Amino acid sequence: MASIHECDLPGIGRKFQIQTRSGDKLVVVVHDDGRREMYHFSPDDPERSVSVVTLDDEEARAVAGILGGLTYRPRTLEDVEITFDEMVVEWYKVGPEAAAVGKTIGELDVRQSTGATVIAIIEPDHTKKLNPGPEQVISEGSTLLVMGDRKHVEAVKKLILAGR
Repeated sequence: MASIHECDLPGIGRKFQIQTRSGDKLVVVVHDDGRREMYHFSPDDPERSVSVVTLDDEEARAVAGILGGLTYRPRTLEDVEITFDEMVVEWYKVGPEAAAVGKTIGELDVRQSTGATVIAIIEPDHTKKLNPGPEQVISEGSTLLVMGDRKHVEAVKKLILAGR
């Protein structure tokens, strides 16, 4: 895990300093007016900035979505979790051992029994089903995008594995 330190910058905003596993140093300054500045430092001289990028609020959110995997999910990534305050959105790949394979979302009573919601399904052939209804069948190899608080999302995983 990367090392992240943060501190307030009175009258400016907040500073986040990230030391990555690969040794890179990245500083992100979030200004109170919504601007973000990202500084990348030289591995040879950790006090010398190699580059700086300034983003407005909309651009920063777009970059966050890209980095967080909202617009593209690498094929090697099986499980991803994104947290919005108390809400979690997690990708969950349905394996061959899952007892829920062949059952519908309605049969499993996902929302009522777990408190979480399946917001999308990506089929093995890469077709996407947004906001699937209760008639949607769970297929082996599908990736479910599940939203809820952490314990509800975990309950969906258990439900998919157990099938009840």
